[in-house]
Amino acid sequence: MENPKILIYDGSFNGFLSTVFRVFEEKIQVADIQRNREIQKGLFSEAITVFTQMDKARRVWNSIQNKNNAAIKSIYFAFLSETKGIELMLYQYIRSMYANPSEDPIDGISEIILKIQQHSRMVAREKHRIEAIATFEISKDQIYFSNVAPGFDVLPLISKHFRSKFQGQEFIIYDEKRKYAIHYNCYTVEIISLELSNYNGNGGLSHTNLKQLINNKLHSHRTIKTQVAHVGEKEAV
Repeated sequence: MENPKILIYDGSFNGFLSTVFRVFEEKIQVADIQRNREIQKGLFSEAITVFTQMDKARRVWNSIQNKNNAAIKSIYFAFLSETKGIELMLYQYIRSMYANPSEDPIDGISEIILKIQQHSRMVAREKHRIEAIATFEISKDQIYFSNVAPGFDVLPLISKHFRSKFQGQEFIIYDEKRKYAIHYNCYTVEIISLELSNYNGNGGLSHTNLKQLINNKLHSHRTIKTQVAHVGEKEAV
């Protein structure tokens, strides 16, 4: 029997979905699924690196949504909890959704589903909390800016709320714990890597041109434009 493998991915939700696709396509026995910055190889497990492929991620997303529309919100929200070991639990949950009824159930699947639902609810509460407490300053070039430190990775979930609140207004919301931001330019929402270690929130933003900062110092690494990257916001309530 083939030894179980550790799957290594880039830490993104699309990367996780790409990993799930490869596991199902190649019928890989899974020992664990780990982010590439948190690799802890098992003693007898071979590691496989999986590269994010948007087409395959989208196929997994669509398949889960068609099978159980309510499940995809729980899966995405629980993923954003960043809980250690959440990827393996989510994979086992997804696997259980496609299991043959004649097969023996996955050990502990009821407890796994309960934990996923608990993590999903915690992320949902944090989403609403950040939406309620976020305060904004206005930069010299009239961009609204908010500095937040959420307990979970909720920035991908909150742009819809603030696009509605600030209709037609450009804004940036920065996660100081995870060092990235969402930027709405009145047309699209972009997720950008950003280091603002020198920002102290004492009003200096009124003298800063954020557009120049964006153009000169930010490196865009993904956009919330595709269906897969946008799923959490679509489902957020």
